Amino acid sequence: MSNTIYDQYEAVIGLEVHAQLSTKSKAYAADSAGFGDDPNTNISVITLGHPGTLPMVNNVVINFAVKMGLATNCEIRLINEYARKNYFYADLPKGYQITQDTTPICTKGFLDVKLKDGSIKHIGITRIHMEEDAGKSIHDQDMYDSLIDLNRAGVPLIEIVSEPDIRSAEEAGAYLTEIRKLVRYLDICDGNMEEGSMRCDANISVRKKGDQILGNRCEVKNLNSIRNVQRAIEFEVIRQIDVIEAGGHIDQNTLNYDAVSGTTSVLRSKEMANDYRYFPEPDLPPVILTESYIEEVKHNMPALPDELFKKFINEFNLSEYDAHNILEQKEIALYYIEITNHTTNYKGAANWLMGAVKSYLNEAAVDIADFPLKPAQIAELVSIVDEGKINITTANQQLFPALLKDNTKTALSLATELNLIISTSNDDVLAFIHEAMAKYPEKVAEYKAGKKSLTGLFMGEVMKLAKGKLDPKEANKLLAQELER
Repeated sequence: MSNTIYDQYEAVIGLEVHAQLSTKSKAYAADSAGFGDDPNTNISVITLGHPGTLPMVNNVVINFAVKMGLATNCEIRLINEYARKNYFYADLPKGYQITQDTTPICTKGFLDVKLKDGSIKHIGITRIHMEEDAGKSIHDQDMYDSLIDLNRAGVPLIEIVSEPDIRSAEEAGAYLTEIRKLVRYLDICDGNMEEGSMRCDANISVRKKGDQILGNRCEVKNLNSIRNVQRAIEFEVIRQIDVIEAGGHIDQNTLNYDAVSGTTSVLRSKEMANDYRYFPEPDLPPVILTESYIEEVKHNMPALPDELFKKFINEFNLSEYDAHNILEQKEIALYYIEITNHTTNYKGAANWLMGAVKSYLNEAAVDIADFPLKPAQIAELVSIVDEGKINITTANQQLFPALLKDNTKTALSLATELNLIISTSNDDVLAFIHEAMAKYPEKVAEYKAGKKSLTGLFMGEVMKLAKGKLDPKEANKLLAQELER
């Protein structure tokens, strides 16, 4: 089939993102929500739904949901009711999940995400609602039986449901990257898809370009990385077009994605809302929020990537490239902001962070939290270079490694101790210049005959003789004067 057939169609994609909230206790019980504990240790009669037990609302879950709603430009619902979503599965101990059905806490939001070509894609957010997670079924530890770990049952989630505004795998990836960045900056979820603390279901359909009616959609479940979401979309779009072009019909199914083969397969027929028999949760009263509460949450929110991006561009005069790189990781961005509290050379601070610091982190395979130098020490490196006390090359190649080995000293004291401070005496610089000229008398003659490109040769020799302990600009000026005599 020629590519022109595929070009006649467009994908219509909506994403459902489940973010596991970083609370100490579960959504409706006091059990620990910790990750990695021994199986079936973080459970209680409430988590297990024993008769006579009653759930209780975790206020931190509400706070986190409101934060995410504000970060995604949502309207926040004041009267929040809970519902039961009923279905049977072995790792769902109560036989239902406590969730929200008709009264999601956040509605009518949006995210604007930047694509590779620089364009901005506006993606609507239908709703964000609170619910609890199920347990975990383990199929690969016993030859004959599946094992059940209920530690995760009852752990709080928010589900973020987008409008079907996404049209490509690239747009989906950009949207998910932004969602993950937001939950991390808000400190409400670690965003680790590989460990399951952030999961994504992709609803995918195709239609002829220009059509307004949506095609039947298939839902690809539990995708555990942004790349796998993109790969699943790419495969499923082609598959659906092939089926339609062959005269077939797209059945509305729930699909599994095999990351090894890069293909989807039918998991089960798609459930509809009435399959879950939603009804109001009888054991939890509505939670009533106030405008003053929402304003308080908003006031206490940290600066978010979009706000910081504008600050880096408009106030710090960084390039968009530098700003995006710094903001990619929350911890890196916070480290950079702390550097700028000690220096006004924002570009110099960014250069050190994106250069020497990141190189060290990559080579040592550590996070910024384990970096041995404090932000103020990086700011001091920026400062002594700006003041002409040491040149940038020497600072990078000699002083920075020395500071990493002994971070108890200041950059200036260590530079002095290592005899790296630039000489400000013209006599010292002139001595190096005269020595370089004496070494290459024939080159001096060529320079005087008009071969001005030889300046670099002499400067290299001068820097070598001075062991980098001079100001290149001042030295270059004095060199020109001596060569022109």
